[in-house]
Amino acid sequence: MVVEEDDRGRILRYAEGTVELERKDGDYHRQTLGWPVRDARDWERVKAAHLDPDDPERFPEDWPARVRELREREYPLQLTHGGVYGFARKMMGDEALLLACYDAPDLVHDIMDTYTGVVLRIWERMVSELDFDLIECWEDMASKNGSFLSPAMFREFMRPNYERIARFARAHGIEVILVDSDGYVDDLAAEMLAAGVTAMYPFEVQSRCDVKSVRRRLPALGIVGGLDKEAMARGRTAMDRELERARELIRLGRFVPGPDHFVLSNVSFDSYRYFMEGLREVVLTTRPKAG
Repeated sequence: MVVEEDDRGRILRYAEGTVELERKDGDYHRQTLGWPVRDARDWERVKAAHLDPDDPERFPEDWPARVRELREREYPLQLTHGGVYGFARKMMGDEALLLACYDAPDLVHDIMDTYTGVVLRIWERMVSELDFDLIECWEDMASKNGSFLSPAMFREFMRPNYERIARFARAHGIEVILVDSDGYVDDLAAEMLAAGVTAMYPFEVQSRCDVKSVRRRLPALGIVGGLDKEAMARGRTAMDRELERARELIRLGRFVPGPDHFVLSNVSFDSYRYFMEGLREVVLTTRPKAG
């Protein structure tokens, strides 16, 4: 529902209670102004209204036709989890959620555990009809300064749910559990790997992520991203240097290069095309070193 609108943007209120500012200009277009859950009473309301795993509207009327089509696909198919932290963050916002880990831990456990339980119930029906290639979880639980949660907090609130996801993946032959988190995730990566995650992205260069260091420390973890998208705004010499770095990182193994998120408005289309065509050539012609 549109609450307010002018030439610069509009304010929207969603059914679960989120209030969001949607801007009409600039590179960044959304800002959350209000969150649906402030306490246990709000959470019970949201849970009752939106988290019934057996709600028939969760599957479209043409689901059988989509299943038939997807069985003939020639591309990877993923199951999507809105994030153990990520979903709770959408319910409460980062600041309130992190305080609740100390002030209302039972509420945080219930939000994270309930959401993952709902997702797993829905997935069970999906995997009974289709084969899937990977699971992706959206988290965004770090800034450029590091993870919002300490390792101990991760192990208490998040790890049990990732272990549930990993058990589901193993039971259904899904080899890849991919986690998306912005920010500096180099330290968080070790906790994710121990909880059953097999790959992470985007390893933002602007947040000081160091693919080479993580690859040496955690050789079993797959890495996606890791390239400096700002090179596209600095000319072809800078782009060529970044493409060569991508080639070197591929040779380390278990790495798929790419820039994080959207390219910003300081990059021309010609520069973007030059970089992405060069990256395609690098990916298609470079192989990891043996061993």
